Parts: sequence; structure tokens; C-alpha cells
Amino acid sequence: MEDVQSRPDSRGVVIDRAGIKDLRYPITVLDRIEGKQQTVGIVSASVSVPAATKGTHMSRFLEVLNDHVGEMTLNTIPIILRDMRDRLEADAAYLEVHFTYFLTRTAPVSGASGLMDYECWFKGSDDMSGERFQLGVTTPVTSLCPCSKEISDYGAHNQRGYISIEIESAPDDEGGPSLVWIEELIGWAEEAASCPVYPVLKRPDERHVTMQAYDNPVFVEDMVRGVAVALESDARIASYRIEARNQESIHNHDAFAAVYSAG
Repeated sequence: MEDVQSRPDSRGVVIDRAGIKDLRYPITVLDRIEGKQQTVGIVSASVSVPAATKGTHMSRFLEVLNDHVGEMTLNTIPIILRDMRDRLEADAAYLEVHFTYFLTRTAPVSGASGLMDYECWFKGSDDMSGERFQLGVTTPVTSLCPCSKEISDYGAHNQRGYISIEIESAPDDEGGPSLVWIEELIGWAEEAASCPVYPVLKRPDERHVTMQAYDNPVFVEDMVRGVAVALESDARIASYRIEARNQESIHNHDAFAAVYSAG
């Protein structure tokens, strides 16, 4: 049968990316405590298409993914990208995977435990400039307003916030991307906030986190700067994007701040 996608095209337009989006796919990611964790990824995969070629071969994306069922990490994404370039005869390949990651978190006083979910993502690219790998995590946190604490006779308003961190790994000694754990990004986010968020809190825990937040008031600007300082000191990180967003409890809007490195 004729391969229609490979027909020539005379319009002279290079397509930067063509492929598949929002494919739900079982994946296994690295877990710092348990070794590995199974979850479901939402996968987008694409390649460049030369100006003289009509289209790419969509079915081949699934064939490549099926060849790599199992672990999807910084160790395997470069291999998947190389296979995509080869199978689809492309100059550039891109892969983005969003997934939910679960951690058992323990309350600070009672020791009550439960599962916390974190929205995470991988981004990988392989083109003429080389290979790149990014890891991202959004961490829910508590923030307490320094201004409210300063001007109020009683208490201070606080709210749930979200700190999103996306880092690009620097090359390790073997030339591959340096390993940065999801748990580390979560830790950096929580350290920059007024207090962590927990899945299960008893009354002694609620007292503890309320006072911890009161003792650590931060604006969204404070939180992104706190994370940036931590990332700047880590040689494994080549570049980063940080955003803090508060779901304001006394305003009809959210507050946010962002820091992007020069990498």
C-alpha cells in the first residue's frame, strides 16, 4: 500500500513538531524510598517534519513506546527519543510526560500517616543541539502573610499555595543527565514555605502546623527566592523555572511570583 505520509510537499514549510498528545500510558518512575513506583502517564510525543515531506507516521510513536514499556526516567527517556528520531527519520524528537506521584507523609506530632499526591512531569528533547531533560513537580504548601501578621492584633491570614519547580539536569560524569529526585524538589518547596501540607492531621498536629506557619510568614516572592537559592547551590542543576501561587483567602484573586534562570 502507498505510504501517503511520505509523499512530497511543495509548500516549503518546515513543521517544528507533529505527533501525538494526551495518550494515557502505564509508566514506572524512580522512587527514592521504594526504588520504583507505578503510575499512569499522560504522554505527548512529537518530531520535526522536513519541508519536503507531507507528514510523519503517527503509528510509529506508539510502536516506540510499546518497545519501552516499563521504566520511564532520565535513564530511559534519552533512549526513547533516539529511537523516535531513528524510526521517524527526524532531525528532532520531543517527549513530555505528566503523571501523579504518591508519597507517604507522616504528621509532625501524632505520627499519623497518609498518602500525598504530587503532580509531576518529565520533558525530554533530542535535536541538533543535543539532548535535554527536565523534571518538574508542583508541591502544595501553606503560606502565612507577613503583612497580615504585622498589622493584625489577632492572628494572620494564611492559605494553601502551590510551588512549581522545573529543573534541567546538568550532565553527569558519564555525559547523561544528573539524577535529581522528585522528593528533593518537594523538600526544597516545603522549606521555602511557611509550613508543609499533610494528608492526615490530628489536633496536636493542627496546633503544631498552625504555629509553625505563624512563625514562618512568607510572601510568594519569598518562596520563589528561597527555592532559587537552594537550586543555585546544586551543581546537578543546569537551569530552572520556579513559580509560587497562593490561593488567596481574603482576596478574589491569586497571587504569584516566578523566577527563571538564565540557562
